[in-house]
Amino acid sequence: MQYIIRAYDGAGMLEKRLAVRPRHLENMARVNGRVLCAGSLLDENGKMKGSVLVMDFAECGDLQKYLDSEPYITEHVWEKVEVEPINVVILNGQKIGR
Repeated sequence: MQYIIRAYDGAGMLEKRLAVRPRHLENMARVNGRVLCAGSLLDENGKMKGSVLVMDFAECGDLQKYLDSEPYITEHVWEKVEVEPINVVILNGQKIGR
């Protein structure tokens, strides 16, 4: 099952985000086969203010394990995290869903 994760940084978290980012990227590499798409949300000045991830997990419990290990969560960079199931239909120009 695929999920879209929208995560918003707390106020004034850019410096902390940048400090935690190497651990976040290591964690993303650890679950790389599950990451369909990921990137930063940007404010009007082009500065990072959050993240969007599209991930694929066989079970909801695996998604929760990822979230429990995510440094942006454990180190309180992300203030608000929204998770919704989605149906990815096209990936890299190829139809994969229905």
